[in-house]
Amino acid sequence: MTSKPTSHARTFGHGTRAAMAIHCTLAHSGAWRGLGAALEDHFTLTAIDLPGHGKSEDWDRRRDLHAECRNAALAHLATPMDIIGHSFGATVALRIAVEHPHWVRSLTLIEPVFFAAAIADAPEMMTAHEIEAQPYFAALAEGDTMAAARLFNRFWGDGTKWDEIPDGTRRYMAERMHIVPAQSDAIIEDNAQIMAPGALAKAAMPTLLIQGDQTADIIDVVNKSLAARMPNVRRAWIAGAGHMAPLTHPHAVAGEILRLVEIA
Repeated sequence: MTSKPTSHARTFGHGTRAAMAIHCTLAHSGAWRGLGAALEDHFTLTAIDLPGHGKSEDWDRRRDLHAECRNAALAHLATPMDIIGHSFGATVALRIAVEHPHWVRSLTLIEPVFFAAAIADAPEMMTAHEIEAQPYFAALAEGDTMAAARLFNRFWGDGTKWDEIPDGTRRYMAERMHIVPAQSDAIIEDNAQIMAPGALAKAAMPTLLIQGDQTADIIDVVNKSLAARMPNVRRAWIAGAGHMAPLTHPHAVAGEILRLVEIA
């Protein structure tokens, strides 16, 4: 029998609504501190550390990473919750909503990097994105994880210059660069079949797709594709924000989530 991964979690807020937050690649549960504070009167927010991140167990590099992340989140679901995911964490949240919709009261996907959706509707945009990301993959192939982390952060970070990021944070990111290509089976190849005909229709809960209005073009393509297939969805744009909107603009993101749960 396969054991479930052990995942660390921390709690923010004291509201009556139970919610779960799933962080982005190379982050940890502490990334939700700002949003947790902005929502503290409304939510009790359980923020998990995904496998290989924060204080959770390392990913063993053998099991399917995305499935392990899903299982880690499911282990903290004892009642239907409002689920919030960011970037890669949003793809995990989306999978739970499709496979286990009874656990999801509402769904908020912030900048989901579910590239399979872009491939389905605008493959030329995905090709352009891959060309743009090529320097990162070249650094990773050469084994230069620090350079790969720097390039990855330049594209998906919050705009902070690499030299201004604390040494410990830079090392934390570099040590986890192997996690990024391991995500491809799920977010590019769609091994969970989220894009199969009718699959996204199962996620009928109130859903919010959030992106920064300064984000990468590929995110807009992903959100447009998901919105066309999900039955109960609204889109929102955060003014002045890029990919890291829940960290850089937590109050604006919180306002959109509160609008969503009014109908959930």
